[in-house]
Amino acid sequence: MRDSPDSVMLFAAGFGTRMGPLTADRPKPLVPVAGVPLIDHALEQVNGIAPARIVANLHYKPHALASHLADRDVVLSWEQPDILDTGGGLRAALPLLGDGPVFTMNTDAVWKGPNPLECLRRAWRPGAMEALLLCVPAGRAHGHAGPGDFEVGRDGRARRDGSLIFTGAQILETERVAEMPEAPFSMNEIWDAMLTQGTLHAIAYPGHWADAGNPEGISAAEAMLHHHDV
Repeated sequence: MRDSPDSVMLFAAGFGTRMGPLTADRPKPLVPVAGVPLIDHALEQVNGIAPARIVANLHYKPHALASHLADRDVVLSWEQPDILDTGGGLRAALPLLGDGPVFTMNTDAVWKGPNPLECLRRAWRPGAMEALLLCVPAGRAHGHAGPGDFEVGRDGRARRDGSLIFTGAQILETERVAEMPEAPFSMNEIWDAMLTQGTLHAIAYPGHWADAGNPEGISAAEAMLHHHDV
């Protein structure tokens, strides 16, 4: 079994309720930021590491997204009739992703700086980590409201309720995911189990990141792209 990740899971199934009327006629990953659909921003980062497999899950208005991805080297994981949340969506896609650890990435974020997946790959330590989360300090997070998610100790282990914001990108081993029931569940359930074992790690992203999952975040992401140098 591989001990380094060579597959990417793109989470693209959500309803996009934070987008309001912008997702009335399209799935959230097709909402444009700076003239480019959100999922294409994600694919730019993914293609930068040339993985062996790319999988995207679909649920809300799936045919529009499937059509957009038809000429891309992306395998589709159709979530029907029910949406499965992040953990359940990953579990359903495991047969398409192959063995070993995988990257996962949300499709409602925009990046400016070094490739986030390459940052994760360089920091990944097989055997010592079950998951490695990419977080960003609040000063380099745009369009994000609310408190932070994690803190990182000197040993690199993550803990809850810190000042760092989870960016939606990670590497993780999938054994715990595969053992879960075939039902909707959040990645938080997997992380909580890892936290008790001390195997959940995190690093800080050195560039800028924007949460573009709502109209205000889109404006913040476009301003970030135009005005922030890395």
